[in-house]
Amino acid sequence: MSSELGGSGDQPALDFEARTYTYAELDRAIDRWILEHGPGAPAYDASTLPVPDALICVCAAARQGTAVIVENPDARPDRAVIPPSAFLLVATSGSTGRPRPLARTAASWFDSFPAFTAITGIEATDHVLITGPLHATMHLFGAVHALWRGACVTDDPSRATVVHAVPAVLREVVGKAPKLRTAIVAGTALDDGARAVADGIGIVEYYGAAELSLVAARRVPEPLRLLDGVDADIRDGLLYVRSPYSVIGVPEWFGVGDLAELGDDGELTVLGRGESAINVGGTTVVAEDVERILETLDGVVAAAVVGSPHSVLGETVTAVVELDGTAEIGDVRSRARRMLTKEALPRRWAPIESMPRTASGKVARGRVRDWLA
Repeated sequence: MSSELGGSGDQPALDFEARTYTYAELDRAIDRWILEHGPGAPAYDASTLPVPDALICVCAAARQGTAVIVENPDARPDRAVIPPSAFLLVATSGSTGRPRPLARTAASWFDSFPAFTAITGIEATDHVLITGPLHATMHLFGAVHALWRGACVTDDPSRATVVHAVPAVLREVVGKAPKLRTAIVAGTALDDGARAVADGIGIVEYYGAAELSLVAARRVPEPLRLLDGVDADIRDGLLYVRSPYSVIGVPEWFGVGDLAELGDDGELTVLGRGESAINVGGTTVVAEDVERILETLDGVVAAAVVGSPHSVLGETVTAVVELDGTAEIGDVRSRARRMLTKEALPRRWAPIESMPRTASGKVARGRVRDWLA
């Protein structure tokens, strides 16, 4: 699958950070990058660049067959070597700990673009809004796919017809983006609140991992289904995936770490992180299920649920809750008691001023645990 730009001439390619490029201008900028930074460079580094320059750098690497680093400059992983076949050097989000280095071939991304286009319906006429940093791979994937498709990558909600966002960010964006026709959500499961805010907009939800890229996708309200060519297996309740879109060096069957169920015709139901399965007296409580319920309660901005050791029950549920100032933690606890089972009801409640999140918008569960310690 070609990694070349999908647009040409005067078609708008970038409208980001008050900088604009047509596809003809972007094409020339890519060639200039190669000349200025050397065709023989072992790897380009886009990590600290402004988004327009970072995308030029990534496109130059794809054109030249050079590896490119796109990492969080504030949390770079240790990287011993660059595999000879590597195109993209990224890292996990660090939602459960320190980011880990990953390397993928160009084909492991570009070969999935036709399937992603078919699911999302993105056209060359679209303005695709990117709502997070490029070192969060869902945003980098969305931006590079848009350029491959011939669409315009933008940070201007007023012009956007398509948006890539985690559900929490989608809630904020919808009111600023009157032309939106499609919202593409990933990173965390779509919640009822974000779905309600986006009423009237087509929602595409996909499930994946930094190590695997796309695994399954759906048009809401349809169920998630595995992408063509992707296989899945459930082992002791946990999801294992075999995919042509995997990063370099992963096992043939990669354990994602999520609890899941696999139905007929590739239908996939993701229940939550296996490490977030809390065993309360023999009853399994899935942290994400409790979080989704708590986040529907008035006054709750965000919730993170973890297990706490208990001498009798094994574990109990602890809830860290960010409030908006309209409710007290006691009010939230009282309402939660009416909605949660005895096992799922948090025994410990901890209000927090601002929920720690990764760059992509996911709750940084490792930092939540550290804060509780």
